[in-house]
Amino acid sequence: MIRIRNLTKIYHSSSGNVKALENVNLNIEKGDIFGIIGLSGAGKSTLLRCINMLEKPTSGSIEIDGVEMTRLTPSELKEMRKKIGMIFQHFNLLSSRTVRGNVAFPLEIAGLDKRTIDKKVENLLELVGLSDKADNYPSQLSGGQKQRVGIARALANDPKVLLCDEPTSALDPETTLSILNLLKDINRELGITIVLITHEMNVIKQICNKVAVIEKSRVVEQGPLIEVFKKTQTETARNFLKSVTLSEIPKELKDRIENLSHEHLEGKIIKIAFFREITTEPVISNIIRKFDVDTNILYGNIDHIQGTPYGTLVVELRGKNNRTDDALEYLKKLGLDVEVIENV
Repeated sequence: MIRIRNLTKIYHSSSGNVKALENVNLNIEKGDIFGIIGLSGAGKSTLLRCINMLEKPTSGSIEIDGVEMTRLTPSELKEMRKKIGMIFQHFNLLSSRTVRGNVAFPLEIAGLDKRTIDKKVENLLELVGLSDKADNYPSQLSGGQKQRVGIARALANDPKVLLCDEPTSALDPETTLSILNLLKDINRELGITIVLITHEMNVIKQICNKVAVIEKSRVVEQGPLIEVFKKTQTETARNFLKSVTLSEIPKELKDRIENLSHEHLEGKIIKIAFFREITTEPVISNIIRKFDVDTNILYGNIDHIQGTPYGTLVVELRGKNNRTDDALEYLKKLGLDVEVIENV
């Protein structure tokens, strides 16, 4: 659906050149909800704006649905953009128009007749759950309702691709979840490919099936969401992952570990980061049986990414004759990420 090859964008100014994107390569398949995550200034928004040619790349190619965007004439680009919807962080609604008028606006520009526009607007407002707000103005809406209007407007021309520029960063957590659920429904029901940029890993976790991590103008990791989570290669990706997993031991647990250490127990306290394994296999039971170690789970933090469990366990292992070392090696051979917090 979207193929990006060797994409580079350089801004020229009197004070020097700024490389916003460098040699970016991405494959986004039809029906994907593809997340692009990075820190502020990493190049996320520039990449999104290059996809629909609001920013012209310095070099490289962008192909959407078989069409090379960088070679289009202005009139061809105008037609192609009808296949690309876009929603924004701050909604960008027309304050002088009602909800109905905002959604109708791109259809009016496209030259559709009033009966067709009215029917289409009615269907779109029903899709986003705002039929009862059709005659309200943006000032009368909540943030979540404004974003729903923005989504309906972006869908007006039946696009094949929906570009989302930080669509939930101005919303509270509950409203964020409702907007993400709406986007998932649209993706499933209409088959629209969604490209979403964000700096929040929780947003990626909730909605995306694939992700790319962008750092200092370059894509440093990409792939299926679960695989990138399991095998983070860069510090940037690891830091984002820490935002949805246990990265720091809670103070209460540190105090408890110190108390255990004072008991001069023989063994180790370990932190296990896992995807899927702990919940689908009796790993803890196995090490108790195999290595005759006492096991005490001190802390557990378990969540799900699209149905796949992941999280962290902090476990105390106690045994004789180096059996805790044997148990530790067994866990590592299973592919688990194991860290010794304390020898006790």
